[in-house]
Amino acid sequence: MQPETRYAKSGDLSIAYQVVGEGPFDVVVVPGWMSNLDLNWEIPALAHIYRRYTTYSRLILFDKRGTGLSDPAVGAPTLEQRMDDVRAVMDAAGSERAALVGISEGGPMSLLFAATYPERAIALVLYGSAARFIADDDYPWGWSRERVTAILREIDEAWGRGALLDMFAPSVATDEKAREGWGHIQRQGASPTMARALMKAVIEIDARAVLPAIRIPTLVIHRSGERVADVGCARYLAQHIPRARLVELPGIDHLPITGDSDAIMDEIQEFLTGVRPVPESDRVLATVLFTDIVTSTERSAQVGDRRWKDLLDQHDTLMRRELERHRGRLVKNTGDGILATFDGPARAIRCAQAIATGMKSLGIEVRAGLHTGEVELRGEDVAGMGVNIAARVMDAAGPGGVVVSSTVKDLVAGSGLRFADRGTHDLRGVPGEWRLFAVEG
Repeated sequence: MQPETRYAKSGDLSIAYQVVGEGPFDVVVVPGWMSNLDLNWEIPALAHIYRRYTTYSRLILFDKRGTGLSDPAVGAPTLEQRMDDVRAVMDAAGSERAALVGISEGGPMSLLFAATYPERAIALVLYGSAARFIADDDYPWGWSRERVTAILREIDEAWGRGALLDMFAPSVATDEKAREGWGHIQRQGASPTMARALMKAVIEIDARAVLPAIRIPTLVIHRSGERVADVGCARYLAQHIPRARLVELPGIDHLPITGDSDAIMDEIQEFLTGVRPVPESDRVLATVLFTDIVTSTERSAQVGDRRWKDLLDQHDTLMRRELERHRGRLVKNTGDGILATFDGPARAIRCAQAIATGMKSLGIEVRAGLHTGEVELRGEDVAGMGVNIAARVMDAAGPGGVVVSSTVKDLVAGSGLRFADRGTHDLRGVPGEWRLFAVEG
């Protein structure tokens, strides 16, 4: 359930914040470049991260001035103003002391707060952050002036359409859905003008002089191959903050919601609680089904927004009905399709066929992909290579088509289902070659 959004007064501005959980101590997450409190809970990977915090703490979230649900900022906000926003949110939330988790450019304002109000900060975590983001003669890890110019130009030209995704999350930069999702986050997070002003404020940040004044336990976490803040920035932080601990994790994405977010959260939880979490996930064998509406953008433009909404409602109703008939479990909606699991591959195939046929009667064409393999149960969600393979199998399906892996075909021998050999395929992100089959009839 999404928490209530409240407002704290910081000077003349209202800062949106939320409080979740009832743990023994408070954690304040200081967001990066932009955020939107309401939208954040609609992003499954980010909601998962937040729920991890609430298992051991009372979590305080907020949108910085100029972003999300908070008041617009007049010009580029200073670090001092942002630090005051943290203090105002803590006061409004009734938090006397808290652990600060500074994400990306939220790191410098967390550093300044921890140095200025040490009595209110019990610990400091810095993820994907830096004391300074621009290169200097004695600081070679920052951005060059040429790169800054290119960043600002891309904001001007492509804000709200996935600008800078190849910088923030290169592992998904070629995924059109990921780009659309990142564009939606941008539009909800800040206006183009505010995004540019906030980025220019990042360019001016230099918190290096603050580092020796940090006197609270500090954890610096960084992915070694990320492109927003070079790992050298993290090493600099750890070297200049007294007794700071540095953890370098593999990965190329700056965004914690892509890649192995649980690895990040495990380190944070152990640092803040002294106990490394025991994995709660279970692994089971399941048949995984992915579906997707073909050319949904073009179709919605043809029929108009109202008619498209009606069609999507009918799509969802049909999906739920067929899943119930075939004993499938809806894991989640994926925008224009679903992710579902089954305990039997034959039922999964017949469900996919029924969905494809039913959608044609609505004037919608879907494609479907299935794979049977081990999946990792994470609460209501599923993860693991079995899920990834099913998603890539779906990519090989055409309009109205149902494609399965050879594993699925072999498991339904004798069922009467017929298949056409689609040959071997390289599935993006999946090792080896995979033989795929289209379901006939």
